[in-house]
Amino acid sequence: MNSPVTNPRERSKKSSGEVQVKAEVPSEETQAMAGNVEEQVKSPLDEVMSQAEKAYAAYMEAERQVARAYHENEMQVAKAYKRAQQQAYSDFDAAVAKALKAREEAMAEASSARESAVRLAEEAFKNAKAEADSTYEAALTQAAKVRDEDIDKAWEVRDQTIEQAWQIYSKMAR
Repeated sequence: MNSPVTNPRERSKKSSGEVQVKAEVPSEETQAMAGNVEEQVKSPLDEVMSQAEKAYAAYMEAERQVARAYHENEMQVAKAYKRAQQQAYSDFDAAVAKALKAREEAMAEASSARESAVRLAEEAFKNAKAEADSTYEAALTQAAKVRDEDIDKAWEVRDQTIEQAWQIYSKMAR
C-alpha cells in the first residue's frame, strides 16, 4: 500500500504543499481562472469607466447645448432689442410727422384767421373812417350853418344898431 495519499496528515501536507506550489508557480488553469477574475474585475471597472466617460461626454454635450441655447437667446434678445429700437424710431418719426402736420394745419388756420382779422379790421377801419368823415362833414356843415346864422344875426344886429344910431342921430339933428 504504497499509495501516496493514505495518511490523512500527509494528504493535508501534500495539499498544502501543492497549494504552495500552485501559489508559487501558477498553472495554466490558475492563470486562466485569474484572467477570468481579472476580466470580471476589469469588466465592471471598465463598464463604470465607460459609463463615466459616456456621462462626461453627455455632460460636455449638454454644456455645449446650454451654450448654444444661451447664444440663441442672446441673439433673440438682440433681435428683439433691434425690433423695439426700430419701433421706437418709427413711432418717433410718426409722432414728428403728426406734430409737423398739426403745426402746419394750426399755422394755416392762424394765417387764415389773421387774414380774416386783417380784412375785418380794414373794413372796420374803412367804416369808422367813413363814419368819421360823415360825422366831420355833418359837424362842418352844422358849424358853417351856425356860423352863417351867427354872421347873419350879427349883420342884423349891426344893421339894427346902425339903424337905431341913425334914428337917434336923425332925431338930434332935427
